[in-house]
Parts: sequence; C-alpha cells; structure tokens
Amino acid sequence: MNLDRFKHQHVDILQSIATLRHLSHAGVEDHATEIARQIVAMSSTIKLHLAAEDRALYPALQHEGDAALARMGQQYQQEMASIAQDYDAFARRWNTPASVRADGTGFRRDANIVLRRVHERMQRENRDFYPRIEALDAVPA
Repeated sequence: MNLDRFKHQHVDILQSIATLRHLSHAGVEDHATEIARQIVAMSSTIKLHLAAEDRALYPALQHEGDAALARMGQQYQQEMASIAQDYDAFARRWNTPASVRADGTGFRRDANIVLRRVHERMQRENRDFYPRIEALDAVPA
C-alpha cells in the first residue's frame, strides 16, 4: 500500500503546527491574521487526510488479511475520532483574526492541548503504524 500521500500530508500538517508555534511565540495578537489563515489552511489538509484514511486506508487494512494490523487500524481510527472532534472545535473557535486577537491566552492554551494531541498522533503513525503497513507490503505473498 502506497502511503506517500498520507506521509506528505503529515509533513504539511506538522509544518503548519510549527508555523503556528512560531507565530504564537512571536505574539498572538500581532500575528492573529496569519494564525487564523494558517488554521484554515491546515484544517483543509486535515479534513482531506482524515477522509482519505476513512475511505481508503482503514478499509484496505480490513481486507489485507493481517488481523493484527486490521485491529491496529480500527484502534487508530477510533482514537482519531476524539482527536478530530477536538481539532474541529479548536479550528472553529480560532479561524478568524478577531477571535484569536480577542483571547490570545485562550488560543495558546487550546493550541497547546489540541495541536499537541494532533502532533503526537501523527508522530505515532509515522513511527509505529505506517512502518507496520509498509512491512506488510515487503513480505512476499
């Protein structure tokens, strides 16, 4: 299974998180417009990524013939539901410069919690999940 698209989306999302971290450190109120713009852009990538996982990756794992990997995929999909829900609420709350500018402390707090969860999840996928999928493809049938 080719995971290049998923990996590329991870890179884009992780870069967006790094950009948000940089902008936050440089001053939330001063960079509210760029922060909101980055959140909107990152949200599009995340939605596309989650939809591709739900429509292609997880179903393919269910039919791959490796029961352990299928269970792992189900677990990842279930875990992602709450992370995605929290991210969606975060993105809706902070997708305008006015909301970011009005509560810089709240933005930092929410970003530290939600974006850390997204970041940690993608790192787990990169470290544990994707290599397992790729190893399956490397095993001769």
